Amino acid sequence: MKFYSKMSALFVAVAVLMSATSAFAGKTYSEDEFISQFSGKSKKIILEKLGQPFKKQQSVKPSNANNMIAGVGGQEKNSKPVQVEMWYYKNLVKYDAKNTYKEAEVTFVNDKVMNIGFFNNR
Repeated sequence: MKFYSKMSALFVAVAVLMSATSAFAGKTYSEDEFISQFSGKSKKIILEKLGQPFKKQQSVKPSNANNMIAGVGGQEKNSKPVQVEMWYYKNLVKYDAKNTYKEAEVTFVNDKVMNIGFFNNR
């Protein structure tokens, strides 16, 4: 009896997980639709419309970047800090009637979408 209850609990858990992840999986966008709907939007709106990304990356400035470009160090002291973060979504944007890009990258600069890229080579 315990085996059947464990198996049924496992099936229920898998069904719940599949339904939660497929809520966003059915919607795909053309390149133009995706760009026009999400350019300049906040992280909050992206989360509401697309859900959690499968991967996030934080941009990191190399430690010797100021030495590589002369004169930038003085300007940087007076500027505001910039936070850059990339979110990645799978199979969300179509490039023709039957095929989707493997990844869509949404780049945020200070919590606003500033760049969008589509990739098949990652």
